[in-house]
Amino acid sequence: MLIYGINPVLEALRAGRVTAIRVSPRADDRVSDALKRAGEQGVPVRRVQAVDLDRETRGAMHQGLVADVRSGAALSVEDLLIQAAGTPLVVVLDGIEDPHNLGAILRTVDAAGAHGVVRQSRHAAGLGGAAAKASAGAVAHVRIAEVVNIARAVETLKRAGVWTVGLAGDGQTRYDQIDYTLPTALVVGGEGAGLRRLVRDRCDWVVAIPMRGHVQSLNVSVATGIVLFEAVRQRTHRDATASKARSRVEE
Repeated sequence: MLIYGINPVLEALRAGRVTAIRVSPRADDRVSDALKRAGEQGVPVRRVQAVDLDRETRGAMHQGLVADVRSGAALSVEDLLIQAAGTPLVVVLDGIEDPHNLGAILRTVDAAGAHGVVRQSRHAAGLGGAAAKASAGAVAHVRIAEVVNIARAVETLKRAGVWTVGLAGDGQTRYDQIDYTLPTALVVGGEGAGLRRLVRDRCDWVVAIPMRGHVQSLNVSVATGIVLFEAVRQRTHRDATASKARSRVEE
């Protein structure tokens, strides 16, 4: 898989997934950190012309740095839950086709400390190039389970005791009325179409974010971030309350 840009390549190096690097003479000074890490890891580095990188990335903003990376370990939905540190919180992507939205969601998943992403292996945005750049390198760290059928993945989560919360503009429940301190999977739909019917019908809850302005919808990555950080808020409050209760008992 090919990725480009300083942050994505640096994070892939930190994750130990880079197999080769190409750098142009006009690269940003910040590239030196990436090249130092590459040298420490024995990753081969080749000097090329900027036009070569332009061709490889099809004119994308590569900042003079391109890398080949190995894919992460294949994970199942069950793997995400088993490996979760604490109460599981995962995001399920139902047909996200824009790599920039995919990257932004991965960046938010990482920032919120969620335990992974479930995505469809076909008819969805790829994980390289633009998605890696938009994620600021988070794609190298977020655990991702690829499945053939999202509706079946939702069923798998439910059987494992995870509450599935679909996000839709016409949901009848406010997003902040859900208890996210329980094992939770946030299910978000693709650009324009939203959640597909078979996926939506399998969700335990379908929630909406109230709109107070003239525009009646949010970008899917923004909406995902709002709900994820509501989950973070609730879980932080729960942990703080539990800590206070333990302190009183010890006293």
